Amino acid sequence: MSVTDLKQRFSIIGSSSALERAIDIARQVAPTDLSVLITGESGTGKEVFPQIIHQFSLRKHGPYIAVNCGAIPEGTIDSELFGHEKGSFTGAHEARKGYFEVANGGTIFLDEVGELPLATQARLLRVLESGEYIKVGSSKVQKTDVRVVAATNLNIPLAIEKGKFREDLYYRLNTVPISLPPLRERKDDIHLLFRKFAADFAAKYRMPVIRLSHDAESILVNYYWHGNIRQLKNVTEQISIIEKNREINADTLLKYLPNFHTTTLPTLSKMEVGSAGPGDFSERELLYKVLFDMKKDLNDLKKVVADIVNVGGIANLPQDDAKVLEKFYQEHQLSGGVTLQHPSLASVPSASFTRPIEIEESLSLQEKEIDMIKKALTKHKGKRKYAAKELGISERTLYRKINEYSIKE
Repeated sequence: MSVTDLKQRFSIIGSSSALERAIDIARQVAPTDLSVLITGESGTGKEVFPQIIHQFSLRKHGPYIAVNCGAIPEGTIDSELFGHEKGSFTGAHEARKGYFEVANGGTIFLDEVGELPLATQARLLRVLESGEYIKVGSSKVQKTDVRVVAATNLNIPLAIEKGKFREDLYYRLNTVPISLPPLRERKDDIHLLFRKFAADFAAKYRMPVIRLSHDAESILVNYYWHGNIRQLKNVTEQISIIEKNREINADTLLKYLPNFHTTTLPTLSKMEVGSAGPGDFSERELLYKVLFDMKKDLNDLKKVVADIVNVGGIANLPQDDAKVLEKFYQEHQLSGGVTLQHPSLASVPSASFTRPIEIEESLSLQEKEIDMIKKALTKHKGKRKYAAKELGISERTLYRKINEYSIKE
């Protein structure tokens, strides 16, 4: 079956070379029993490829089981995958078959495999190497014949460097790699996907199909799409339901695209920073956020200082520049280094700047991180959920950092 036929059968929309390459690899590897590791950002459609591999394999008449490893609690993941014996732990009132036993003779898809605990990774490695596993609470070795296809949105090699993923397991899973491109690298496919989703929702909700104006289409294609296809689908559904006017212009579309004007700034995805979990990704992203904020503050301050030199003193500064200087003073709590009499900046005489401005600020990223966490907690009155959202990290990571840095809320 050709790549075009596969796209039609599995409702895959797009013609980018990277996407078609991924489909072609899945088609070629399907008849074998090789393990496959699918990588790509969240929302790129990784869940379709294990189905292609299974449907065109010799195991197509056997069971197909998809497991989201990130959604199963660490304490029960071994029981879910490998089963348990009666009485092996509290609540184990009867023996239970695991997914590897149920999927015997078929294919098992391990989504978010990077979230597996190290102990479970060791068990999985044994299954891949010998087809053997032991139920929780049992000493009897059991055999299974299962083809494993895994997927992750993390950079596993960097997770290996941090000791959060087994290198030997990675090479076992990554026998055949398939990499899916993010939506922003498939610009020619974005409008095609939007039209498909718009038609589907029009039929589902029995309403006319929404259409984009030329300027709205340009915005749609150039948006960053952090959530990839999943985000595009959600946005299309929202517009289809909420907007009465079926002709969507740029202003209307922008209401549904968060942070549109900041999407061209440098952004680090999970794949780029190579974390092995949400917490690790957020730490690096938070540090980069600190650096970008510091750079912006310093650029603003340079402009103000240049204006001070040109106009002969702060009393003659434009109001906007005076506000920037006051904001910098408040945020960094400068004392001694800068000759300012806060808060009445407008009344400070020009003579206050007869000597060079000296700013002594710690360059420690850890201190900056602590400072940002404190500011976020203060801004949201100690509500961690909203503080974490403001910082762009998970609530669990915020809680861990509060304990790690002994931050008093």
